[in-house]
Amino acid sequence: MLTVGSVVLGVSDVRRAAAFWTEALGYVPREEIEDDWVVLVPAAGHGVQVALGLSGTPVREHPRIHLDLYAGDAADQAAEVERLVSLGARQVDWDLYPDDADFVVLADPDGNIFCVIDTGRH
Repeated sequence: MLTVGSVVLGVSDVRRAAAFWTEALGYVPREEIEDDWVVLVPAAGHGVQVALGLSGTPVREHPRIHLDLYAGDAADQAAEVERLVSLGARQVDWDLYPDDADFVVLADPDGNIFCVIDTGRH
């Protein structure tokens, strides 16, 4: 049986991306950060790894794959969005929001799209 080992994000600056994602997720580098690669793991010891690899591929406006980060409720979601923006993320003017969206679309410092989900509505 297969399991997901790592989600890999292409980035233009591995060290900058590692600084953002370690703060955003409370992760730590599994090994020393290289200029072209790092694997981040949960500091608490369990969860999906996030790998950051140097990429020259341009960011897509509507990526086929992205991360969903779960917040507990609307207040948690708002606080997390504010915290992530203070770390260097930016809110995306997403043209595909439904009227009753339970998610906020952000982009990391490299432009990779991710969502912060209000899981209290489910």
